[in-house]
Amino acid sequence: MQVSKLTIVSLVAFVLAGCNLRAVPDPQLTDHDRRLIAQVPDHPLDPIYERYEVVDPTGEAPGTIVVDTKQHFLYFVLPNNRAIRYGVATGADDQAWTGTSVVARKAKWPHWMPPASMVARWPELRPTAEEGGLKGGPDNPLGARALYLYQDGRDTLYRIHGTNEPETIGHEASSGCIRMRNIDVIDLYERVALGAKVIVR
Repeated sequence: MQVSKLTIVSLVAFVLAGCNLRAVPDPQLTDHDRRLIAQVPDHPLDPIYERYEVVDPTGEAPGTIVVDTKQHFLYFVLPNNRAIRYGVATGADDQAWTGTSVVARKAKWPHWMPPASMVARWPELRPTAEEGGLKGGPDNPLGARALYLYQDGRDTLYRIHGTNEPETIGHEASSGCIRMRNIDVIDLYERVALGAKVIVR
């Protein structure tokens, strides 16, 4: 079996960082969550993008979310110079968003309405938009949970959300939103308060 150079580099980095990593247990799931998550295709995850407690690299206040779009990590800041780090998928270069916002709304298995800009790029989404969007479930691209990001009281139209495409974690793949594995976004959802500061950089 051949092992790619990228896999070797990832494993070396993972081992070297091991002394600073502490595994975080999965969140408790409802029967409803288990049933819907089981219908989402599974995909092997590079170990570096697993959920860990780490030394906080952000310097932000506890309760803050910081997204490192270049490294594809999301940090939820804890007290005592610690943070929980999650692997994420971020926006492609021409669609990436950076800035500071707040979590103004949270939703479980959220409804999805493709925005006009997305429909313009992908006309095949027009029927979905005309039908009022897509209800929550395993086929919904927002996945198990969504955090809605606002600036100055206005919806940015960007979200931190789950995904039905777990193979995209660790890549630039979205239309600007921050994608997480469903199990990870459930974990984050339970920790984050409304009004929490979010920094995407």
